[in-house]
Amino acid sequence: MRHEMPTLLYATDALTPHMSAETLKFHYGQHLRTYVDNLNKLIEGTPYEDLELEEIVCKASGSLFNNAAQVWNHIFFFDTLTPFPSPMPEVVDEALHASFGSVEHFRRKLFDASMGLFGSGWVWLVANDKCQLTIIVEPNAGTPITKGYVPLLTVDVWEHAYYIDHRNRRADYLQALWQLFDWQRVAERMAGAQCNIYF
Repeated sequence: MRHEMPTLLYATDALTPHMSAETLKFHYGQHLRTYVDNLNKLIEGTPYEDLELEEIVCKASGSLFNNAAQVWNHIFFFDTLTPFPSPMPEVVDEALHASFGSVEHFRRKLFDASMGLFGSGWVWLVANDKCQLTIIVEPNAGTPITKGYVPLLTVDVWEHAYYIDHRNRRADYLQALWQLFDWQRVAERMAGAQCNIYF
């Protein structure tokens, strides 16, 4: 099975001014493309060749894991962004209040975790098997699907995600990214995990 580049659901200039077209052209068009190309080279002629992407992520190690996980993580990240943000659905608001005390407290914890990650990696809002929401930090290509969590939202904290627009100002990137989160998509992921019945 050959893995293909995912379709970006919006134009590369659609996230401006919060994320530039240049950033998307490099981040989506080049960084993700490299991970996809490397993944296809690494699985050729191996038992992983016919597996779905998520299966590879959960079974692989080393370079194969790194490239497969980065493909999966990036697809999830780009699918979490929208040029047309809508108000946070009540089910998400209630879940964040139940787990973090308030939406603002969740935002501060997400930002603190993202600022505190040394080097590159990902910060995730996830649900555990009891549908409790928490924030986890995964360095490098780490992903919550290998640990049994249901991912709901992620922050890409690799420098290539923000260096074109913000240079080394990670805090500015986080402020801009908050404006692009698709809370309706988060609600759909909660519903898919049947987490909405708990709130």
